[in-house]
Amino acid sequence: MTLRPYKYVLPTYRPIVLFSRNYLPMVRINLKRATVLLVTGRAEPVDLLGKTWQMRSPSLTLEIPEHLRLRAGDSEHIWKTPPVNRREVLRRDGHSCQYCGSKRQLTLDHVVPRSQGGAHTWDNVVTACAPCNSRKGARTPELANMPLKQRPKAPMHPVVAFAEQFWKEQKN
Repeated sequence: MTLRPYKYVLPTYRPIVLFSRNYLPMVRINLKRATVLLVTGRAEPVDLLGKTWQMRSPSLTLEIPEHLRLRAGDSEHIWKTPPVNRREVLRRDGHSCQYCGSKRQLTLDHVVPRSQGGAHTWDNVVTACAPCNSRKGARTPELANMPLKQRPKAPMHPVVAFAEQFWKEQKN
């Protein structure tokens, strides 16, 4: 019978939520990253009555809470929406035509045509395939009888999206 040495592997991902200086939940981090932030003094524990984990070394036992708050950083950060450009519109629309769902010959289309006073904004630009774009022409989707699959809107910054999701989960 051969004995194998016992090796404990530390789980690298634990759901630890990192808050900004002004208590905006920003991201989930792993246990190693949380330990580094606590030991270096760049984060502090937030007492939200959550779980804690113990990290032990020969000379130190560290309690790592479920929620951490950064001590430094810009507390008045303004999350800007990206500029309207082809790459960002294609990403928002999932690289598919918003009229028929095709993924070929993609172009940008103004929902309210610029010839009718439509602006080049997030709420007015969608992805369209070349055949749908030419079929729609300089008309609105209602006049062309071509309904949109989803209503266009500005993309949300990932940190803001995470914060909204976090507070929804806490509410439930």
